[in-house]
Amino acid sequence: MVPFDEAPLCALHWRLAVASTAGVFADGYGLGIIGIALSMAAPQLQLDPFWIGLIGGASLAGLFAGALLIGPICDQWGRRPIFACNMLLAGALSLLQFLAHSGAQLLLMRLLIGFLLGTDYVVSKTLLTELSPRRLRGRMLATLSIAWAGGYACAYAVGFALTSNGPEAWRWMLLTSAAPCLLIAPLRMMMPESPLWLVNHGHGERSRQIVRRNLGPGVSPPAVSPLTATRRGRWRQLLSKRWRRRTFVACVFFTCQVIPYFAVGTFVAQLMSALHLQGGYLGGLIYNASLLLGAAAGLLIVDRIPRRSFLIGSFTAAASTMLLLSVWSEMASAPMIALFALFAGVLSAASNLVYVYLPELFPTDLRASGLGLAIAASRIGSAISTFLLPIIVAAYGVRTALGACVVVLAFGALVCRQWAPETRFLRLGALDLENAA
Repeated sequence: MVPFDEAPLCALHWRLAVASTAGVFADGYGLGIIGIALSMAAPQLQLDPFWIGLIGGASLAGLFAGALLIGPICDQWGRRPIFACNMLLAGALSLLQFLAHSGAQLLLMRLLIGFLLGTDYVVSKTLLTELSPRRLRGRMLATLSIAWAGGYACAYAVGFALTSNGPEAWRWMLLTSAAPCLLIAPLRMMMPESPLWLVNHGHGERSRQIVRRNLGPGVSPPAVSPLTATRRGRWRQLLSKRWRRRTFVACVFFTCQVIPYFAVGTFVAQLMSALHLQGGYLGGLIYNASLLLGAAAGLLIVDRIPRRSFLIGSFTAAASTMLLLSVWSEMASAPMIALFALFAGVLSAASNLVYVYLPELFPTDLRASGLGLAIAASRIGSAISTFLLPIIVAAYGVRTALGACVVVLAFGALVCRQWAPETRFLRLGALDLENAA
């Protein structure tokens, strides 16, 4: 009999990969479309800068809440209920955006959409982790990183194409965000529950039926874990002596990665101009192209090198390039653009680990909760850094802002070097046994 996590690639794996990556594409699209749509909606809805900022950040606030709160629910009641319905609900709310006639209505819908996208950040990673064959798990999860970037970029392309459709174009822009959600919803409804979750919650027979029906009679179901009763207080468990080090690594890794990723990425053109770079717009294009190339490169190498080496090496390389940019005062344009591009590529390649490494840190009964906590911590970091970076540049200069990014990256490298475990060849059942001990 072939062990469950060594099962050959089959139709179920492909369906789940499509259902998960399409959902993450919808997440990126839904977050990306609001920027260009809001600039056109502001005059019609009579939005002042306060309301523009409020609506623009509503999805991130909802995402924070969705990721934080849904983890314990998924660990308590299973992955499938949320995975099956969140895209359908997000699609319905996306359609309703077309009918918004006030800033308050649009704000409420963006908060709810963000909440649902936050649930998907957790449940897509969790379910795909637990059903993927071990040898392919890294690459299958890494495709989520490319899907998110693709959705975000596609939203801007579609939004730009619709800008000439008159003053109501913003409604059609927001309406398009329903399409990827609704297209993928039927496939998600056909996905089974995670067999790993089932055996950890006393449903061994149901787990065996799912494995036999979808993976074949030659594949053995996951071993029944000694942990058969659902535990309470999962956040307390995450902070217990057994798991708090992994929880700390997860939160620090993700937060230290997204702080420079979003802060520099959001204001890259302004940073290049502040550094007196000629052709800052071209530099910005090269920077964003490097993000896409880096994500693709990360997909190719994530299963070829140890996770821990990838993690520490990416932090060190990104910190080194940013240090050069912060201290080299007479740098010519070409090497400056090259360093920014290298920084973007390295950080984007390492973003694959968000989808691969984080789920491997936690046992089945804590996986969704741990992911939700790490995602929530990262959203706080990205929001604060994006808010503070232009203020620091104005008050203390661009090199001080870049130096702050160096400190953040160096701290991430230090924490990961000290405490990050290796998970490249991990069998997820081993973590469940450790949690039950």
